[in-house]
Amino acid sequence: MSVDLMDYLKNNEYPGRGIAIGRTPCGKNIRIAYWIMGRSSNSRNRVFLETEDGIRTEAFDPSKMEDPSLIIYHPVRKLENKTIVTNGDQTDTIWNALKEGKTFEDALRTRTFEPDGPNWTPRISALVEGAGYKMSILKSMNLEGSAVGRYFFEYPEAENGVGHLITTYKTNGNPIPSFEGEPIRWDMAHEKFDEWANHVWEALNEDNKVSLYTCHMNIETGETKTMIFNKNK
Repeated sequence: MSVDLMDYLKNNEYPGRGIAIGRTPCGKNIRIAYWIMGRSSNSRNRVFLETEDGIRTEAFDPSKMEDPSLIIYHPVRKLENKTIVTNGDQTDTIWNALKEGKTFEDALRTRTFEPDGPNWTPRISALVEGAGYKMSILKSMNLEGSAVGRYFFEYPEAENGVGHLITTYKTNGNPIPSFEGEPIRWDMAHEKFDEWANHVWEALNEDNKVSLYTCHMNIETGETKTMIFNKNK
């Protein structure tokens, strides 16, 4: 069963950071969305900036930066025909592992959830290659943060007009409940890339959204288009 991505986001005040990946109805392209949200002033004090192989987060106002350890990283990096998307510095862990001939799974088996108790924010990751993609979530198995569960999901041949969504949190709360279950299946509407990207940005909670990265990749040629949205300008 699939959901409407925009409705799901509009009705969720705080899914946290999220990765949505899907194949266009025509079957020719893969689309990616990665967003960050924030409740604290430190989390909200960020923007996305383009790099040679993807994007990075940066403090919008460096004078207000409190702790960069979990909020400054490269969410997106590319290596040859592979695109890595994550919510933390495990992007670099995956990039280095792939460069050494190891796998997405090998890399993430060396990592765990974020050390930010009592939330123990999950690490969510994805790898896109050709017409397929993988997703993963590393999450705490208890309230104490003393055990990790590592979950991997593989979609080797994405279905036309279908995508999957994984977020750090299920919804808002204190502590914030982690995402549960498999990545959420969603339907991609027939719309141009810029329209789709704008609709994702508009669907995210106005008070909590910070930045959004969107990408449109032609499966056959590798041609890529990107759009970045930053609430801080």
